[in-house]
Amino acid sequence: MKKLLAYTALLAGSAVAGVLVWRKVEADQHRDDLWAEAEKISSEQDAPRAETVYTTESVPAPRA
Repeated sequence: MKKLLAYTALLAGSAVAGVLVWRKVEADQHRDDLWAEAEKISSEQDAPRAETVYTTESVPAPRA
């Protein structure tokens, strides 16, 4: 009976530890996904945009 309780406790402890590790891995993956998305959005915002550049042509002054 004592061995059965020990094995049951070991099995329950292993299951709890496995669930905790799984949750930690999932949380890390979720955090990494959020960081990757944030970096993608940041790089899109930092990318140079094609803007219209208005230049003024210098007109020579009339000679007197």
